[in-house]
Amino acid sequence: MNDFLVFSEEVAQAKAEKKPIVALESTIISHGMPYPENVQTAKDVERIIRDRGAVPATIAIIDGKIKIGLTDDELELLGTSRDVEKVSRRDLPYVVAMKKHGATTVAGTMICAEMAGIRVFATGGIGGVHRGAERTMDISADLQELARTNVAVVCAGAKSILDLGLTLEYLETHGVPVIGYQTDVLPAFYSRTSPFRVGYRLDSAKEIAQFLETKWKLGLNGGVVIANPVPKEDELEESYINAIIEQALKEAEKQHITGKSVTPFLLDRVKTLTGGKSLQANIALVKNNAALAADLARELS
Repeated sequence: MNDFLVFSEEVAQAKAEKKPIVALESTIISHGMPYPENVQTAKDVERIIRDRGAVPATIAIIDGKIKIGLTDDELELLGTSRDVEKVSRRDLPYVVAMKKHGATTVAGTMICAEMAGIRVFATGGIGGVHRGAERTMDISADLQELARTNVAVVCAGAKSILDLGLTLEYLETHGVPVIGYQTDVLPAFYSRTSPFRVGYRLDSAKEIAQFLETKWKLGLNGGVVIANPVPKEDELEESYINAIIEQALKEAEKQHITGKSVTPFLLDRVKTLTGGKSLQANIALVKNNAALAADLARELS
């Protein structure tokens, strides 16, 4: 792995001193938010993690090297360049071999975090089963990665552009626990609630850490979804955002947008149709997840 992984000085020192570390994805910077909000949010999230006694490790591929921890210049590059690949499991060898720039998805970040020995990862929302998947078979690679890779993912549930019920069914089939942090129901990214219940409710980072340690000590490989609702003051009402998502989905179908282009298109259309409110909620929930992930990493360390 030494041929592929490059640790920032801060992360390398944290590993040597056995400090708590939180992995962060980079697709949210390159494909998930507009500039300059994307870069500013990435910096704010890193600061939140440091303020809570952990070390942030934003992960991306720069010139074919898997970087564990990024400089400000590298964050700026990801936020402004149009020459950044979206990297999931299938894309990783290509982007590394061809020495390209790549931003890691949830799946891609989980793989790199496990390579680097990092067990906690904060993101916005996981991918899942897309609406209409019974026709398109469009299912995010994030779900398979959660079934096989030993990294805990703190998120605001699955992105609400997805079929949340089928996403939960898929996770259950593959043995992936879904924990609700101080909630009995699955948050729906922009909203604190959905019609679906989580597998387990735990109310503290300490309890979640005990759950994770027990799972992995039992030899039960795979990740865990830790669903952390968007702060109440930042949420979008469920019926309001669902109506907008339905409109964006119809536009995507009409324009024949498929594959990994679907999610960025939908997120951008939802942002436009909500007058920017969805972007504000997205930023708030990412920061909220970073805070919980830092607390969890401290408990695990």
